[in-house]
Amino acid sequence: MPNSKPNAIPGSHREPMAGARYVSPVPDKEKVSVTLVLRRQGGQSLIADKSAVLGRRQSRQEFASTHGADAGDMEAIEAFAHEYGLAVVRRHDPSRRIVLTGPVEAMQKAFNVQLGVYEIPETGIRYRGRTGSVSVPPEISAAVIAVLGLDNRPVAKPHVRRKKKQSPAPGFTPVQLAKLYDFPPHLDGSGQTIGIIELGGGYTTTDLTTYFTDLGLKPPSVKAVSVDGGTNQPGDSADAEVMLDIEVAGAVAPSAHIAVYFAPNTDQGFVDAISEAVHDSRNNPSVISISWGASEDSWTEQARNAMEAAFEDAATVGVTVTVAAGDNGATDCASDGKLHVDFPAASEYVLSCGGTKVEASSGKITSEVVWNELTHNEGATGGGVSKFFSLPSYQKNVGVPLQPETRFWGRGVPDVSGDADPNTGYQIRVDGKTELIGGTSAVAPLWAGLFALMNQQLGKPLGFANPSLYKIGSPAFRDILHGTDGHYRATRGWDACTGLGSPDGAKLLQALQSLPAH
Repeated sequence: MPNSKPNAIPGSHREPMAGARYVSPVPDKEKVSVTLVLRRQGGQSLIADKSAVLGRRQSRQEFASTHGADAGDMEAIEAFAHEYGLAVVRRHDPSRRIVLTGPVEAMQKAFNVQLGVYEIPETGIRYRGRTGSVSVPPEISAAVIAVLGLDNRPVAKPHVRRKKKQSPAPGFTPVQLAKLYDFPPHLDGSGQTIGIIELGGGYTTTDLTTYFTDLGLKPPSVKAVSVDGGTNQPGDSADAEVMLDIEVAGAVAPSAHIAVYFAPNTDQGFVDAISEAVHDSRNNPSVISISWGASEDSWTEQARNAMEAAFEDAATVGVTVTVAAGDNGATDCASDGKLHVDFPAASEYVLSCGGTKVEASSGKITSEVVWNELTHNEGATGGGVSKFFSLPSYQKNVGVPLQPETRFWGRGVPDVSGDADPNTGYQIRVDGKTELIGGTSAVAPLWAGLFALMNQQLGKPLGFANPSLYKIGSPAFRDILHGTDGHYRATRGWDACTGLGSPDGAKLLQALQSLPAH
């Protein structure tokens, strides 16, 4: 195998990060871990029969036997690893992942790459990187969708916005917002597990106990799950993201169990964390909340493909995934001045969550518009049309426009929305202090909590809910009619600022109960 001419993995090409300079080679003996994501049984990267995704959900055991890895593919990868002196440290057939470790010199030979240390002087970020494509021997090239981990640059940002001046606006507690959005008050998420993906930061039990006690709630059960060596490490700016996610989801569904999957902020860590959560039969999450992402253009195609396959897994086994749509308007903070949407919010198989600005009086919403504070440098909801993901069937009749720069009729972002403006945001406790926090990072766990409540009432997980939500349409949503994300404007029905709108929890639950069973 080592003497055969390697084949490049499609979509694996990498360039250095913007502003990065090459510093030095990576020492030959340094240990590296990589995750190989493989095709499904039958040679498919995604499930060929979409009715398998949209129809009856499968148990995790059923899924593994029908859509897991091909045993022959796994054995071929193991033989490849041994031939190049790499160790197999984890093989997970249901999610089609195999993790290999070995020294840099062996990794470079196995995948036909040169690894170097790169640095961005302005930020001090250092990472192990590569340029060009990853290649593998032809005997296994057809089986491999992605090789992740050779390059360990940071890939995502938390979509959280901390209010610059913490007074005088009081904002809302998550409990108050749940009441404003008419979440069913008799439900508490009992019997449900909400999975939360985190790529940095951490939480303290002391802060959580104080926060929930002050709200008059019993602190939820929270468990940290380590992925790829990621751990609960409070003490940096990402703590605001972690605490926001846990406190919003926990306040909305206080009796739900919360499993927080900590992973490194790399494409390998992100994909592995999602896959671990989706296929976690021990904690068994029925909902997963993700508040991290980056412009879809910044990802390699192989990483997008690997993550899309993981989200399709989630849809097929009945796990709902809620994802923040981004906090930088229609450009998604890209420096080229063009329109961009965030990923993984642009995935077909997730519920993409945009942001609004809410004002209320006497327990009622008096105004709700598109969140846009760009003129004050306090963010705006992400939204737009994907350049890579095709328009899904559930969006074909809601008026998603062509992407104006490419004329591609792509996936519209977001699907739904909720309060995200830091000026009308969420009262959250972080590192011993209470402050006002916003961002679409808050909307993903808000919706995750709502799904936990609805799953409790329905007695089964809603799973991939997008087709049902679009079928129900405006009667179960607060339609947002005013505002812009910097390019797109709010309009009646679906729009690329707030999607279908913000939730009317009671009406949405009633409408879902009225839909015929699959």
